[in-house]
Amino acid sequence: MKRTVASLLEAKGSDVYSVQSTDQVYAALQEMAEHKVGALVVIDGDSLVGVISERDFAREMLTHEGGPRDMVVGDIMTKDVHTVTPEATVADCMSTMTDRRFRHLPVVDDGGRVLGVISIGDVVSAVITFQESLIADLERYITG
Repeated sequence: MKRTVASLLEAKGSDVYSVQSTDQVYAALQEMAEHKVGALVVIDGDSLVGVISERDFAREMLTHEGGPRDMVVGDIMTKDVHTVTPEATVADCMSTMTDRRFRHLPVVDDGGRVLGVISIGDVVSAVITFQESLIADLERYITG
């Protein structure tokens, strides 16, 4: 059986932490720290317009002369956001995240509403759990 994103969200919860593109980066960093997450979705009105991650901030700080209080989210967020639907498989997500080199995937419904966010950690954990289960099943089969 193929594990889907819907089952990941069901297991981990579907809390969505977000900021607006006009918010200060400092506020986004505070939000990440408060919720112990590495990225936030950026939503303006009802539209997903980006993702801001700790990695985006770290890269920008190398070239920005001011601090996070001088920057707005829209200036450093990832604008080309790849999303998945709840029906996507964990394997597809792992492949996408590896190929495109990002760590967070917003999960959206058919209308584009954000239902949750999965991280590479969620995906790896699901793969490990599946493999452990498969090994246990094979051991039981072999040993009778």
